Amino acid sequence: MNTIDLNGRTAVVTGGAGGIGRAIADRLLASGCRVAVWDLNVTAGEREGLVFQQVDVIDEVAVTGAAARAEEVLGGIDILVNNAGITGPTELLERYDYAAWRRTVAVNLDSVFLCSRAVIAGMRARAYGRIVNIASVAGKEANPTMAAYSAAKAGVIGLTKALGRELAETGILVNCVTPGLIGTELLKQMSPEAVAASRSKIPVNRVGEPREVAAMVAWLCSSDCSFTTGAAFDISGGRASY
Repeated sequence: MNTIDLNGRTAVVTGGAGGIGRAIADRLLASGCRVAVWDLNVTAGEREGLVFQQVDVIDEVAVTGAAARAEEVLGGIDILVNNAGITGPTELLERYDYAAWRRTVAVNLDSVFLCSRAVIAGMRARAYGRIVNIASVAGKEANPTMAAYSAAKAGVIGLTKALGRELAETGILVNCVTPGLIGTELLKQMSPEAVAASRSKIPVNRVGEPREVAAMVAWLCSSDCSFTTGAAFDISGGRASY
């Protein structure tokens, strides 16, 4: 594992109890960062340097309160990784339930808005910050029968670009990564047909690993990433190399 120096930094990782989020939290922790995990699932338990906060990331009041607590516990938030997400149903749009649509968009996109808004003031005051959003290759190319997820992740890419430009002169850099098919529990929310269709589009002919996404995110969270903002970094095994 390459060394990324995050000593003295503090981070919040949403949806960090499992999957890609947990791999990111572990990688940041191994790099010397203190990490608060915001998740509805706090049964993973705490360990040194890793603090779990039960947070509904689509609840505005809960997010604002969690940010205030994290600022107090961590002594400021230098890094935010917006990772929380759900795939939602795999269904034709004409049959898509509106409540499921709204929840899928809220968890994947609204949470990025709410959590980013909650930490920007503190980052701006310290003239330093890194916000990394976990989008998806589906936000670039879209997946059939996953319209809500695809639309929300496209929105995350657009939000990243807009916020990156807004904050470009503040010392706060905003970027996103666009994973393809990654081997996590989230795959179980997809139909076997959707998984097979996604895998067939990967030139390297395998599913990605959470640690590979975490490695890219760790660099984007570091001070070594100093001249890049508003960008989308592909990690899809060659499916979408742009």
